[in-house]
Amino acid sequence: MAKHRKSSSTTHASTPALAQLEQAHIAYQLHEYEHDSEHMHDGYGLEAAAKLGIDPHRVCKTLMADLGGELVTAVVPVSGHLDMKALAHACGAKKAHLAEAQQAMRETGYVVGGISPLGHRSPHRTVLDAQAAQYPTILVSGGKRGTSIELAPQDLVSVLQADIAPIATW
Repeated sequence: MAKHRKSSSTTHASTPALAQLEQAHIAYQLHEYEHDSEHMHDGYGLEAAAKLGIDPHRVCKTLMADLGGELVTAVVPVSGHLDMKALAHACGAKKAHLAEAQQAMRETGYVVGGISPLGHRSPHRTVLDAQAAQYPTILVSGGKRGTSIELAPQDLVSVLQADIAPIATW
């Protein structure tokens, strides 16, 4: 991966996600593609994997879950599904359910299909799936449809103070 280290003092980030990485001096590579909503029946993340030619196990989707009053950000490969019981267990909660799309957009400041785990309006506890954490790099949304950020999973964990747990099912 050709890494780019950007400084917020010399560049202007186009999304809050990129701004957070730049402010933390985290190396990343930006990938952009033409988003096509008319032919996107498999989902935003699988569209990104196909258009970028990247293994869907390395491309992650960002989901928000409600643990009974606390919103949590879950990052799982687009090839899998978020296991709500596993997420609740990882967070020490009794149960979890997917947050409504409108609530996720309001909390993060992003639109569905462009929700990044980075640059939220207010910070949320984040859990990265253990399988995704095993790759040298993963891709997450860059904060808008058609934009993905490639970075080392440990850098994502570091900047978000995220936990790693087996929260995906296949």
